[in-house]
Amino acid sequence: MTILVTGATGNVGRHVVDQLVTAGVPMRALTRNPDKAGLPGSVETVKGDLTKPAELPLDGVTAAFLLPVIESDRAADLAAEFLARARDLRRVVFLSTDAVAVQRPGSLEPHQSVEKVIEDSGVEWTHVRPGEFMANKMIWAETIRKENVVRAPYPDAVGTPIHEADIAEVAVRALLEDGHAGRAYRLSGPEALTTRQQVAAFSEGLGREIAFEALTYGQARATLIRDVGLPPDIAEYIVGYYAQFNEEPADLLPTFEEVIGRKGRTMAQWAADHAAELSVLR
Repeated sequence: MTILVTGATGNVGRHVVDQLVTAGVPMRALTRNPDKAGLPGSVETVKGDLTKPAELPLDGVTAAFLLPVIESDRAADLAAEFLARARDLRRVVFLSTDAVAVQRPGSLEPHQSVEKVIEDSGVEWTHVRPGEFMANKMIWAETIRKENVVRAPYPDAVGTPIHEADIAEVAVRALLEDGHAGRAYRLSGPEALTTRQQVAAFSEGLGREIAFEALTYGQARATLIRDVGLPPDIAEYIVGYYAQFNEEPADLLPTFEEVIGRKGRTMAQWAADHAAELSVLR
């Protein structure tokens, strides 16, 4: 089996690479810039761009961890060309989104279109559908580093963020084991936490007190644009998720434990894992 990991330096893909290395499984790691990838020396790191399927090194690839090209309005077409060119491909694990399961307009469309292309291709497929990534909380990083504070809206909004290593672990199981074909795994973290409780988890993981200050919707949007540097549409998208979770708590799902056999990594663990990036600036 030759496994291709696309997005090999991304939030999830890097964990997929590391876990396959730990398992002793050879792979081909795809990245746009191999020289800056920083992947283990034992990994075959290759240059490639999913927007250019004709240039991808797909010979001999029998299994793939596949990302959608969500920045393109041709996500489905690009996936179809990838599948057509990967002539030896037998198994695909696709990183989708829980927005497909809950049918959230504005978030589901490119992922759902790629899911259908994969399902119609004839390969053995598994869709991995995580909800909110814990990595999204890096928008809090600057104020945590500078002031030991998080400023965010909707203090009682309930989310169930998932550690990216947990997403990768389910993907790796589906890549390496039989029994996952035709499954769409909705994934959440192991805890349902309000925004205040998420900040408290950061305090636990970092071993220092992180304060919380509530913002209004408008203040939060302005802060993400002005201080974090996000484009207005992305800032609106993120604050919209906070607003939704305030009225419709995110689902707490048992899927990770069912597939892996233990509970997932907590937000406190995620914060501890990223302590260096969240250390106090001096």
